[in-house]
Parts: sequence; structure tokens; C-alpha cells
Amino acid sequence: MHKIILYPNEKNDIDFSMAAKVAKELVNMGREVVLCPAIFNDLAAVTPKTDMPQKKLEDELQNAEMIITFGGDGTILRAARAAAECGVPILGINMGGKGFMAELEPDEIDKLKSVATGNYNIESRMMIDIAVRREAETIYQGYALNDVVIKGDNKVIEMGILADNHKIIHFHGDGTVIATPTGSTAYSMSAGGPIVEPTAKNIIITPVCAHVLEAKSFVLVAGRVVTVEINTKQASPAYVSVDGGTHIGVQSGVSIEVRNSAKKTKLVRFDDSSFYHKIATKLASRLYGSH
Repeated sequence: MHKIILYPNEKNDIDFSMAAKVAKELVNMGREVVLCPAIFNDLAAVTPKTDMPQKKLEDELQNAEMIITFGGDGTILRAARAAAECGVPILGINMGGKGFMAELEPDEIDKLKSVATGNYNIESRMMIDIAVRREAETIYQGYALNDVVIKGDNKVIEMGILADNHKIIHFHGDGTVIATPTGSTAYSMSAGGPIVEPTAKNIIITPVCAHVLEAKSFVLVAGRVVTVEINTKQASPAYVSVDGGTHIGVQSGVSIEVRNSAKKTKLVRFDDSSFYHKIATKLASRLYGSH
């Protein structure tokens, strides 16, 4: 059998205590596990938080059956960028805040017996390719599971948005979010965008604090190529953020191209529980607290 990678975020899983508990359970079930911290420290061997050796995720993906993350959605997003390269599925144990993508809560690790027996399903999620260009030069290329955000650096910026070279909208505002269906429950939703079923195939465009009444969200089919152009007369700098991680500083005259990616994120699922039930539960707990 292939190994299972444990990917704890030390900010959520203090001293990797939950990862150690899961490791013990899986080893007792006859599975091979390897510990790959989300924030890998080359000095981990000198000051270990656990008796398990700590490895780098990218070095362990070959022949891995899955990655189990311990943290919030941000931890899953970080793992997804590496996992998508090798097609390794991810099982999220929510130890953060939202946990829209996570399959398990900390009190549900008894369900890991399904991992040991291979009794689980794989759900495919759309990703997007991002290219940032200045004239003929490509200054950044990457891909995202959630979204790409274009925002002014504490100032209003002017931008135009096109789909397949046809104008959608031109406005002044704080920025815009271009999201996948998975990312529709993240920043896009907070900015007033729609919630889209995560297994759908769409590109969602949501202006952020636009200074025009006509600035609405657009839900496009996945085959569109979306281009965001920062106005050449705009002097204020801006930045591009990919999945809340990579930040690229950009100036006026730069364009950001977004399209459906050939890469996919695979998530481990144990049952057919309703996406709408999860959304209602997560949003209710954020608004009113857990009961």
C-alpha cells in the first residue's frame, strides 16, 4: 500500500499533537505514514516536536496515497498547489475557522478506518491558471484552487475586465476577485459574490467595493478566458494575490489573464452529505456561534 502523508499546520495543531494521534491510529491499522509539516523547518531534526521524522512535502509525494491536512482551508490550499502536480488527493481535518473544504472535524477521526480500508470517494475540484503580463513579458505564472485577487495598495484603482476579449465591466474600486466554485465561499462571498456548488465548472468575477452601481458579480462558463487590465493612467500600485499566499506587485499597464486549468484538486470524501447543509452549518456557526 502507498504511504499517507500527514500535513499539520503548527499554528493550528500545536506540537503536532493531533497529527501524532492520527499517526498512531493509522499505524495500528497497518498503514505507513510520513510527517510533512506545512511550515517545514530544516532544523526540525535538532528541535523535534514529535518522535516522527519530519520530511518535506514535495519530496514525499511520489507513491503517496493521500495527504491528510491538519488546519483550516488555508492549509488545504497550501497542500493543493503541490498535490495537484502529482494528482494526490487531500483529506482535510478542520482545526481552523471556516473549514469549508475539510471533510472531518477533530472529534470525527474514528472515520479514519475508511482511509485504512480504502473505503472513500474522490471529488474533483476545478483550478484556474493565472498569468500576469506586462506588455509581451510574462512576469508570473501559477494556478489556484480558490481565487486570484487584484487589489489596490490601500488606494482605489481603475480596471477593466474582459471575457474572451469582450468587455464585461470597467470601474473604479478596491479591486476584484476571480474565483473558482470552490473559492466562491471565501473572499468572493465576503465581497458579495454568489455561492456556487464546488464541483461546478465556472469562473466567478466579483468586484470589491466598486464605485459604480452597475458593478455586479458575473458567473461565466469555465471555457472563458478572463483578462483584468489595470488602467494605464492609474499611478497607484496594486498587487495580485493567488490563493491568499503568493503576492505579486503590479503597476499600471499590467494585465492578469485567468483561465480554466488542466490541473485539478482531488478531495477525499466519505459520504454524500449535502453541500448546502455544510454551508448552512458553517455560516450559522460563524454568525451565531456553535450550539
